[in-house]
Amino acid sequence: MMYTGKTLFELSALLEKKEASAVDITKDFIAREKKLNPDVNAYITITEDVALAAAKESDARRAKGEPLSAFDGIPVAVKDLICTKGILTTCASGILRNFVSPYNATSYQKLLDAGMVTIGKTNMDEFAMGSTSESSFFGPTKNPHDLTRVPGGSSGGSAAAVAAKMAPVAIGTDTGGSIRQPASFCGVVGIKPTYGRVSRFGLVAYASSLDTVGAFGRTVDDTAAFLALMSGYDNKDSTSIDKPVDFTPENLSGNVKGLRIGIPEEYYNGVNPEVKDAVLAAIKKLETEGATTVPIKMKMTEYAIPVYYLIATAEASANLARFDGVRYGYRSPNISNLADLYRMTRSEGFGKEVKRRIILGTFALSSGYYDAYYLQALKGRTLIIRDFKEAFEKVDVIVTPVTTSTAFTLGEKTSDPLEMYLSDILTISANLAAVPGISVPVGKDSKSLPIGIQIMGNHFQEKMILNVAKAIEKICGTIDANI
Repeated sequence: MMYTGKTLFELSALLEKKEASAVDITKDFIAREKKLNPDVNAYITITEDVALAAAKESDARRAKGEPLSAFDGIPVAVKDLICTKGILTTCASGILRNFVSPYNATSYQKLLDAGMVTIGKTNMDEFAMGSTSESSFFGPTKNPHDLTRVPGGSSGGSAAAVAAKMAPVAIGTDTGGSIRQPASFCGVVGIKPTYGRVSRFGLVAYASSLDTVGAFGRTVDDTAAFLALMSGYDNKDSTSIDKPVDFTPENLSGNVKGLRIGIPEEYYNGVNPEVKDAVLAAIKKLETEGATTVPIKMKMTEYAIPVYYLIATAEASANLARFDGVRYGYRSPNISNLADLYRMTRSEGFGKEVKRRIILGTFALSSGYYDAYYLQALKGRTLIIRDFKEAFEKVDVIVTPVTTSTAFTLGEKTSDPLEMYLSDILTISANLAAVPGISVPVGKDSKSLPIGIQIMGNHFQEKMILNVAKAIEKICGTIDANI
């Protein structure tokens, strides 16, 4: 029996009825990983031995009638930015190519506590800096719908793994759209929760005030349940917020009657006509279900790119200073003194895009420029937050395209960093305002490439945006990759 096409809940039902074992399910997913990964490159590390050992333990628990959760024994893929004890955590970077974490991230530990089985660490843009998953030290990930195209980034490996049925669910992270954009490009569901909803402890930091751990799944219910597993207060993370988890699938009806949908015109300018038409058609269908639309203004949207790329690079400059060849990770062999150790290790260990962002951030923080750049960006962020606050006084959710186009070809934007940065224009504001956002498929374009719709809600309104996503899923269905 093929298990790789099953949802999280279908796999759970098979295990509960003893119609499948965790070992059989795990072997099926491992076999599919080995078959497809040479082409898709969704995984940096396939953890076959770790997975099979965990699956055997799960089957033993179930035989005794002691499963840890409804998802005990079900495989999960983990973005290679999340610390996993005893398993490589490379961040897709040469500087951490052989690094094995001595501890688990809290988000990952919660999955282990539920009995889930780790089947691999997924590929990504190096240190999550990118929008295409092409900057990985281990080579680019490819879109399962068309192997000549990008899967989005930085969580492209996680999105591609779920789309290609190489994992039922996967952890991703989102600093400026790194879950929602690849979810849209790959035709899966991807949610970035409110900042503070999921612990960041054990997440290798890119930009600490923006980084958010989230979830990928092929259905809204799978994604909601998976995110709920990872959510909750953690005293190891000073930014963690103690809020009840109220967005499990049984709390999602898909009823949108009376819902007020905000439509900001700024998010529809410059969007590919096919993408725009598909998003507006989905909104029109929500109106037939009883929702109403409200035109709103998000005046600060045009400043989101410069604000984001000043704040994110400044924080990256500080966070990545720890990778110096002294404590862990790669150390250059071509050194004769301490200055060489720092310079050569970082020059050889980091890729081009990471070095570019470290330089940008260091410049923005440097003496004489801090006030002109970083401080101004913080003021701009405050205005973007105010935009969202005013919008949510009038509407319940904000619905927009996720991206201005469908997936573009590999190499198309790598030579123009600014063009690459602009591909995040519709997603980064949610990170700056710390609000939750989700991408859910609404169909395909004329090239059979997936189109996603973005739903953003007020702080800790995951239940609301998941409920709207469920309504859209009922209307538009799910998307399968032909691989």
